[in-house]
Amino acid sequence: MGIIEDKIKDLKERETKILQMGGEKAVAKQKEKGKMTARERLGIFFDPGTFRELDMFVTHRCVNFGMEKLDITSDGVITGHGLVDGRPVFAFAQDFTARAGSLGEMHSKKICKIMDMALKAGVPFVGMNDSGGARIQEGVDSLSGYGQIFYRNSMSSGVIPQISAIMGPTAGGAVYSPAMTDWIFMVKNTSYMFITGPDVIKSVTGEKITFEDLGGAMTHNEKSGVAHFACENDEDAINRIKKLLSYLPSNNMEDPPVVNIGDDPRRTDPTLDTIIPDNPNQSYDMKDVIRSIVDNGDIFEPHEHYAQNIIVCFARLNGRSIGIIANQPQVLAGCLDIDASDKATRFIRFCDAFNIPMLTIADVPGYLPGSHQEWGGIIRHGAKLLWCYSEATVPKMLLVTRKDYGGSYLAMCSKDLGADMAFAWPSSEIAVMGAAGACNVIHRREIKAADDPEAKRLEKVKEYEELFSNPYCAASRGFVDAVIVPSETRPRLIDALEVMCSKREVSPPKKHGNIPM
Repeated sequence: MGIIEDKIKDLKERETKILQMGGEKAVAKQKEKGKMTARERLGIFFDPGTFRELDMFVTHRCVNFGMEKLDITSDGVITGHGLVDGRPVFAFAQDFTARAGSLGEMHSKKICKIMDMALKAGVPFVGMNDSGGARIQEGVDSLSGYGQIFYRNSMSSGVIPQISAIMGPTAGGAVYSPAMTDWIFMVKNTSYMFITGPDVIKSVTGEKITFEDLGGAMTHNEKSGVAHFACENDEDAINRIKKLLSYLPSNNMEDPPVVNIGDDPRRTDPTLDTIIPDNPNQSYDMKDVIRSIVDNGDIFEPHEHYAQNIIVCFARLNGRSIGIIANQPQVLAGCLDIDASDKATRFIRFCDAFNIPMLTIADVPGYLPGSHQEWGGIIRHGAKLLWCYSEATVPKMLLVTRKDYGGSYLAMCSKDLGADMAFAWPSSEIAVMGAAGACNVIHRREIKAADDPEAKRLEKVKEYEELFSNPYCAASRGFVDAVIVPSETRPRLIDALEVMCSKREVSPPKKHGNIPM
């Protein structure tokens, strides 16, 4: 055997040792928790045979607390690139079997290197988080490592899609990078996120709480809204990330991929002609409307469990990716509140950043009233919707199905906020407020002075409804481009999208606006 053969053999032996990660016991322990290893996660994420690992041989440089005697395979994180459905992606997966995937100087440098590469190449960046947190033995070097990652998250935001998968513990400083990315996927029962853990909380405040209740997948999907998806296991999370990527362009200079999935663009649906209840106080499921309109009824819904009075989702119209924002009459009558405003705002800004046209479907009686909302800053939070719709330059379509009142009419992408095409069903009511409320203001004295106040009130309500509880007043002013038959909604929206997909709109030059955060 020659010198070169010896060196190749040495390389293969080194690689084989590294591929064992933290060793058999550590790997077995990881499996016992119902978790995949970092390498298994990357293996099912990337198309077979396409993953190319970088920095396999990087290791830590710490000499404090006996660390110089400790070997941490690949310094606890695996980094590289590959293809996902034939498209390039950079990714890292923290290796909990190697010193709990703790983040130190070189660990962070590996992550920062592929973040820089992803930004330069203009391809998505995916992080699979499973770490015990900062490597305390490395002190401020660990903190610096987190800071360098945060800085790159900010620089990459709006340029390339950034996606985080929480697949184990993520605590303290480790939670901020996922929070700065576009999307967070969590795995039920095996992942959690929090700033301070249950033990610290108990010692400081006396409150007793479990890891799951404090920062588990459903907690952050239902209560805090920090996470966007709650997945059944690691594989489910990875498959859903891949589906999300299928709707997105690789960077902000590209358009989303067009995927023809075989649904007739001329298809109509007669069930939409009867979906609106006769009683204006009755609800219906807005998701039925959405599924009827989009290709094959297929939607991909972030924040499914959070602020359910508004729906945000990705779908396709004639193969083109769109983002949909829609009120949900089944929850809080579709009213806008603080959480719904935040949920929709973030989604709208993401769609606009990545050239994804938007469809807004409005059935909204107003902003949710109450002291809790006012003291919580509904004015500021509600203003975000006005802001982000006005700021967005992608094609914007509006469909009004029923109620569309007052400030919430504006907040759901009215013509005045830049809707390129506005459609209304004959059942829609576009007005400052509902007829009953309006008459109590306009005709208060007349109703009070009448011999039969209730009869007079009903008379004035009917009069107001005839004038304003329809789409025709708005259409007569050009605020609605067309009143359409509900069953014909899909082809009308597709025609609008096709004609507007080449839209070009340039905002005034500025560093950035000061959004009402």
